[in-house]
Amino acid sequence: MAALSSVRWLTRALVAAPSPGAWRGLATSAVSRSASRGQAEDVKVEGAFPVTMVPGDGVGPELMHAVKEVFKAASVPVEFEEHYLSEVQNMASEEKLEQVLTSMKENKVALIGKIHTPMEYKGDLTSYDMRLRRKLDLFANVVHVKSLSGYKTRHNNLDLVIIREQTEGEYSSLEHESAKGVIECLKIITRTKSQRIAKFAFDYATKKGRNKVTAVHKANIMKLGDGLFLQCCEEIAELYPKIKFETMIIDNCCMQLVQNPYQFDVLVMPNLYGNIIDNLAAGLVGGAGVVPGESYSAEYAVFEMGARHPFAQAVGRNIANPTAMLLSASNMLRHLNLEYHSNMIADAVKKVIKVGKLLPVVAVGADTRHGRLQHHNRLHPVRHRPPAPLWGLEPPYSLQPHEDHTTYISLQYSGPEKSS
Repeated sequence: MAALSSVRWLTRALVAAPSPGAWRGLATSAVSRSASRGQAEDVKVEGAFPVTMVPGDGVGPELMHAVKEVFKAASVPVEFEEHYLSEVQNMASEEKLEQVLTSMKENKVALIGKIHTPMEYKGDLTSYDMRLRRKLDLFANVVHVKSLSGYKTRHNNLDLVIIREQTEGEYSSLEHESAKGVIECLKIITRTKSQRIAKFAFDYATKKGRNKVTAVHKANIMKLGDGLFLQCCEEIAELYPKIKFETMIIDNCCMQLVQNPYQFDVLVMPNLYGNIIDNLAAGLVGGAGVVPGESYSAEYAVFEMGARHPFAQAVGRNIANPTAMLLSASNMLRHLNLEYHSNMIADAVKKVIKVGKLLPVVAVGADTRHGRLQHHNRLHPVRHRPPAPLWGLEPPYSLQPHEDHTTYISLQYSGPEKSS
């Protein structure tokens, strides 16, 4: 884990810092607007994109600190409006929840950590996490599980996408004690939301050039609830004849993912199954610390870790892996049409992992336990180059060894990544 934690600091210290002014033209007019507010410590940049940031619990604040340092080094034209919301750190209140919702509704885009939900029942069955999803109608959670060169795992070259409906199902917060010692938990499946997530999955597959969608269910037991979900998927599949459609029972799907994950392309499923499969699949490529995720409504986009864990036991120990959060932040920039910065950050993370020459935290003079940071003063600057044409260029990386046997990476623009 010590080597993994160095990804954060190495990436933060090495990312080139081109002038931000040249990139504002990449932004669409619909989202290019100045922000006059914000609680973040960053210097405000004229014309920057306002983005809501919710660090969350556990190592979330440390991961967000890494993101902010990388963005600062790369001169990313984003202004974070930071809000702290937690159910376990005495920061829970309806007022704070409304502030977060207001910010997210105004900015349309957010980067969030894991808001941990305590197991104890305190009078409200709906967690803040769930309330945010419902209030913003973040119905589609997308987790792209892709192998990273440099991580040694059982399976290599995995590339699959998990799409999860996350506004109903078992997470509907409908529980009651019908008799003493008898608890009823209700699972809600509706035709409208099942059709919506199925269409989202097929649209995603079409847009990304993928060939197959697998609907995951338990209709053999839950004949009405999951039966309706499966029926809706089958109906939508008929509208996309070029996309192969398959179905699979959830328990078999878990086994198949472990034995032969290469058979899958895009998987779509109800809420609880998606939560389980997200974590299982993340384990196939390196764990929760390397898989990014995102959630969408018709109007809002929220970027987060694909497998949501607070990792509280790692707080202050400099061992938390920032890869997933940095890749999520990169995906957020792509959503904002900031292709140059998105590729720069994603390429930096992937290249550092690929070469495998990661530094111990002390080598870059970073100490998160006491909030101190000292950038290494021997980094070689990288000459700035304007964006390449859409067809892209080969990545002109250069490795720069120093007399102390450490290695830094210089980055230049490599063009937009191909859709995957």
